[in-house]
Amino acid sequence: MSGYKVLLVDDEKLLLDSLEIILSLSGMVITGKALDGRRALQILEENADCDIALVDLNMRGMGGIELIKIMKERFAHVKILVLTTFYDDKYITEAIAGGADGYLLKDSGKDAILGAVTQIMSGVTVLDGQIMARLSELMADNAKRKQEPMAAGAGKDIAVELTDREKEICALMAQGLNNRQIADRLYISEGTVKNYISNIYDKTGIHDRVKLIVELKG
Repeated sequence: MSGYKVLLVDDEKLLLDSLEIILSLSGMVITGKALDGRRALQILEENADCDIALVDLNMRGMGGIELIKIMKERFAHVKILVLTTFYDDKYITEAIAGGADGYLLKDSGKDAILGAVTQIMSGVTVLDGQIMARLSELMADNAKRKQEPMAAGAGKDIAVELTDREKEICALMAQGLNNRQIADRLYISEGTVKNYISNIYDKTGIHDRVKLIVELKG
């Protein structure tokens, strides 16, 4: 596994130490450990040579939601994987809207965490299965709320502009499949999948995987 440089942010010191051991044994380099968002920002200001940050959401002091927004403004090159026990609508939507590149629950396990870091660093948005299921529910609720104004002619259905193949790829993205899995499912190359997704981004004007899925389903 590549030696990604990782910042760990969580107010549970035992968890920080455990993550440091797990990631270090996998060849990653821990650039810093912070017990809250403010300390995480100090570490990045002192040394911004970091690839990805694993961030808890509910911490004493500056929490993860605020930290994510500031990091995306000041340190846009750093990917963010939310690693938390919190599984409610507010945290999910705010973290994703703020720019998180992935969202896992802490009980996901070592392999899931390591896999998520690798996928995120390769440009894939990673969502825990429970999180994706909840997002689907939120999108369904959003669709119901939009039904009446859409019938009155308000808004624009961006899915109308997509080809059947592009819609098929969007559906697979909504199921949580990454580019390689989509390619295997459709018997096409991963490069072709990337080209389709690039076209989808251009047509919709949305250049974020999760936000695209939410908008299409909504």
